[in-house]
Amino acid sequence: MKNKPNLMLLIILIMFPQFVETIYSPALPNIAQAFQVSNQQASLTLSFYFIAFALGVIFWGILSDIIGRRSAMIFGLFTYAIGAFMALLTKDFNIILIARVVAAFGASVGSIITQTILRDVYRKEDLGYVFSIIGIALSLSPIIGFMAGGFITKGFGYHGVFMVVLLVAVLLSISIILLLPETKPQLKRDRPKVGVVLLELLHDRIIWLSALLVALFNIMLFSYYSLAPFIFEHSGYSPTHFGYSGIVLAIGSLVGGMLNKRLVCLNFSAQRLIYLSSFISVIGAFAVFMLQDSLWFLLPIVFVLIAFSIAIPNILSQALIKYRDVAGTAGAIFGLLYYTLIGLGLIASGWIQDLGVVLILSSLLTILLAYTYRKYLP
Repeated sequence: MKNKPNLMLLIILIMFPQFVETIYSPALPNIAQAFQVSNQQASLTLSFYFIAFALGVIFWGILSDIIGRRSAMIFGLFTYAIGAFMALLTKDFNIILIARVVAAFGASVGSIITQTILRDVYRKEDLGYVFSIIGIALSLSPIIGFMAGGFITKGFGYHGVFMVVLLVAVLLSISIILLLPETKPQLKRDRPKVGVVLLELLHDRIIWLSALLVALFNIMLFSYYSLAPFIFEHSGYSPTHFGYSGIVLAIGSLVGGMLNKRLVCLNFSAQRLIYLSSFISVIGAFAVFMLQDSLWFLLPIVFVLIAFSIAIPNILSQALIKYRDVAGTAGAIFGLLYYTLIGLGLIASGWIQDLGVVLILSSLLTILLAYTYRKYLP
């Protein structure tokens, strides 16, 4: 394709949602104190974020099939900037929740539109390899987000965090205007209606299994983001110390990403790799449960990150192969499914307030689903 975009730009764009969420995580205790709300209420901002993210995925994905990938990306980042600006100015916790909803709605373009662009320009045989490279790159997001968030929160409070993410959104918007070409293919036939695509996906077992697996692995990861700051706070550590935990997460993500890339090159099937990652997550989950009263729980968290980094690229690379002609719409519906499940799971996680229990329940479910997935994937 002559309009093939720069892979590094796509990697930065797909890192954007994870970065702006991890940079926010160290500020959760500061937000709870500043607005005089409970830890559970502060954690709700993360749950609301994912539900709004799910709505954004369906909106921007369908819109990208109408106005193009590039325009949808620009409008989405502009929407995120509005949400960050609202959060920066408000002194009302309810407005913080609304601002997070607006920001999440916009940030979702980094996920859905970038994945759609990748499916536009890469063929089936290349997608697994490309997603494995992106998985390695994503291992940098937690360390950058956590450490930046820790330092910024300590020096400037949550206001500093919202100022930085606003600046990032503006800079990315400028980069897209200057550098991102349009990749939406010109179809030779009429595009199926959204309802037709929706019905086809809802009757597809692989779509449901893939959405549940993506959701569970993300619930494990983002439960750490939402619950671990309070574990650190109760142990007497500052947001900066929590920010350093991003190094541990990055190690796990990097090891998982490199291992996945190696196994893909050795022709391990996606089914085998997803099954393997499920078992790795169970090991990490039980170890976290036993060690979460001390900071030693960070060591088994590495296993959870390794599992995440192996599973997610393989699930995403296989889920929508047969929906290439409606990649934006199909990706939007698929994203709506798993981001809604993530949001609901994180609401439950926020009220449970026990990281070990959440990880055990989620990881055991991944084994059951991965076993079923192996039977249905051709």
